[in-house]
Amino acid sequence: MAELNTGDGGGKKGSKKVRSKKQNSKVDLTAMVDLAFLLITFFMLTTTLSKPQSMNLGLPDKDPEKDNKDVKVDENRTMTILLGDNNKLVRYVGLLATPVKGGAPKDFEYGKDGIRKELLSRKAAVLQYTGTKDKGMIVIIKPSKKSNYRNLVDVLDEMAIVGVPTYAIVNEFSPEEAKLLATGTTPPVAEKTANP
Repeated sequence: MAELNTGDGGGKKGSKKVRSKKQNSKVDLTAMVDLAFLLITFFMLTTTLSKPQSMNLGLPDKDPEKDNKDVKVDENRTMTILLGDNNKLVRYVGLLATPVKGGAPKDFEYGKDGIRKELLSRKAAVLQYTGTKDKGMIVIIKPSKKSNYRNLVDVLDEMAIVGVPTYAIVNEFSPEEAKLLATGTTPPVAEKTANP
């Protein structure tokens, strides 16, 4: 039992006067301790703990018997992002051999002033090109074997922040793309000028 003693319990020793002894006042703290544990238990059981935040990803079917049909996509709507070692990030729009106007391969930084700004401007250009939100921008993310996991997560976060409706993670590189990541140069390309 928890208790709190107050007072000193009597007078001086050795005095000749006989005084009546005063009783110590005791406060029983058991009820307060019980109440504290009840409150702690109540708040522990009723509090919602932070839930882990995750992103939904559409994964391909595991059934190899289904017909895999190639889908033709307008190259003006596609952007390819290549992830290399040492936080290297290169993007091109359209096809690497014939990129659309302003879509030649270019290095970018991660963050709001780098790839996010480019994604937002490209999203606006695709919306102007198509005239509808139903046919939005398509981003192909290609992490190399030398890229790190954090860079891929950063790019996926940018897709969620910008609101890119369709994106895919592909692990196949063409020889030109591998050369672009390794050396930073590509064969000479002719940009298309008629499309945005």
